[in-house]
Amino acid sequence: MNIKILSRNPKLYSTQRLVEAAKKRKHEVEVIDPLKCDIVIERRKPNVYYKGAYIENVDAIIPRIGSSVTFYGTAVVRQFEMMGAFTTTDSEALVRSRDKLRSLQVLSRARIGLPKTVFTNYSRDVEGVIKQVGGTPLVIKLLEGTQGLGVVLAETKNAAQSVIEAFNGLQARVIVQEFIKEAKGADIRAFVVDGHVVGAMKRQGKEGEFRSNLHRGGSAEVIQLTDEEEIAAVKAAKSMGLGVAGVDLLQSARGPLILEVNSSPGLEGIEKATGRDIAKTIIRYIEKHV
Repeated sequence: MNIKILSRNPKLYSTQRLVEAAKKRKHEVEVIDPLKCDIVIERRKPNVYYKGAYIENVDAIIPRIGSSVTFYGTAVVRQFEMMGAFTTTDSEALVRSRDKLRSLQVLSRARIGLPKTVFTNYSRDVEGVIKQVGGTPLVIKLLEGTQGLGVVLAETKNAAQSVIEAFNGLQARVIVQEFIKEAKGADIRAFVVDGHVVGAMKRQGKEGEFRSNLHRGGSAEVIQLTDEEEIAAVKAAKSMGLGVAGVDLLQSARGPLILEVNSSPGLEGIEKATGRDIAKTIIRYIEKHV
């Protein structure tokens, strides 16, 4: 097959592993920068123009679209879809997953466990918002935040009011969520491919840090999911329409609670923690559907 990986940096671990896995299985593979693609729109003949030539005869694409380039990256993915290429991440699912509020609404509609969450239109009733999530401590998240950035733990009512009012004053959209104490600063990343969990790791925040992101110094170890956790992860990916997803969840007293569904999950952490060839699994997913 002719496979294109949409990535701005061919040296990234995830991109290199996907190239390696595709070549091992005898496919033609090329990394292209989606921001350097020109979208050519004309009747019955959608095209992508890249580095002085039209891209033709593409069987499949693997979008690795960063959150900062979601708009244009998604437009490129959509163009390849119009050209008949299979994509591991559907353009509509990509847009849906990047909108944290919409994602939570989709997950809620699918009856999937979530931390109680409140979103308001810069409400002045900050005290009411705090009460809605069960009081402090609570978590405040910027809607546009990624990799743990823009996430604040407010341990007291005064701190929560100050942070929410500050974000409101800056007209920064935030969601307020209940804090799950029993998770103890850890979460689980379940990697889902084609409706199956192919690897899972437990991520623990460093001492004094409630965010467990590996980018913020957290550690990771392989974990065996319970049946309930596995079902929740698969259901979350399916509800978002994602064939490949990183599902982040918390272990709580009332069962697994989904935090986020990532449409461009990194491979480095999960492959090193589990020892599994996740890149190969993604290539096999393409082979199955093309």
